[in-house]
Amino acid sequence: MNQEIVVVPGDGIGREVTPAAVEVLRSLDVELEFLEAEAGDAVKESTGTALPEETYDLAASADATLFGATGETAADVILPLREAVGSFVNIRPAKAYPGVDALQPETDLVFLRENTEGVYGGNEHRLTEDVSTLTRVVTGTASRRLAEFACEYVADGGYDGFTIAHKDNVMRETDGRFRKAVEGVAADHAVEADDVLIDAFATRVCLDPTQFGVVVCPNLAGDVLSDLAAGLVGGLGLLPSANVGPNNALFEPVHGTAPDIAGEGVANPSAAILSAAMLLEYLEYDVAADRVRTAVETTLEEGPRTADLGGNASTDEVTQAIVDRL
Repeated sequence: MNQEIVVVPGDGIGREVTPAAVEVLRSLDVELEFLEAEAGDAVKESTGTALPEETYDLAASADATLFGATGETAADVILPLREAVGSFVNIRPAKAYPGVDALQPETDLVFLRENTEGVYGGNEHRLTEDVSTLTRVVTGTASRRLAEFACEYVADGGYDGFTIAHKDNVMRETDGRFRKAVEGVAADHAVEADDVLIDAFATRVCLDPTQFGVVVCPNLAGDVLSDLAAGLVGGLGLLPSANVGPNNALFEPVHGTAPDIAGEGVANPSAAILSAAMLLEYLEYDVAADRVRTAVETTLEEGPRTADLGGNASTDEVTQAIVDRL
């Protein structure tokens, strides 16, 4: 029986790179059925809501979701969609590819970011005209769940262990709880886990990213540090991501809508296609996932390339080159 994939292109270049990723998936010998759904700025303008209930329900019931990008309504779309799939971990690889100009060509990192709480929990309040507050929530339950995933991830990927990035010298109660919970699960699984303060990590990873492999982070820290790492490998336009829950997942390129080039057919589809490779891996099509990654990496190295990588190829031309290599 075919597995159902909900496709949500969104806005801007999301409407160009997401079809490219679907085209690549369709070229493979995998049993997938695609259901297109809408969300984003244009949908809100025409209907009054950025995320229709139908789209939320489709994402919640499907086997996986492939998402593009949204603009002003991003928080109104992606956060509920992550909730729909029950996501508790955000997986964000940051890898330098041959043929791509990178500040640190040896970079090969994976960030495992807690995806449900911290300062992104939405606990903000305006108390007076002069005072606003933000409550940070960190639970041992969510921290241990992330750590269990991290232990399984490094075992499956052949890593020696992982690094915990935190700031518990200042946020002693919240980050202290996070670090101790993750360390405890790592010890139970006999997984090596070192730790580093997030500000020290920001310096050290720029000087020598080979010091790190898998990095386990609270929500905000994972967001910021993975974007920092993107600068080491050539920018956000090359980075895929996955939002994984117990029985469902959502996959998306890290880049945004790129309104300056939207509609021109020149957007780089690599991140969306690499996100599709993560989707394949999640659905246990490991061989197909490896083939897609190899085809993307070969195309990045040998061309054709879009303008952001110094070439003059269109989105369609790059996509066709990847399909041809498959």
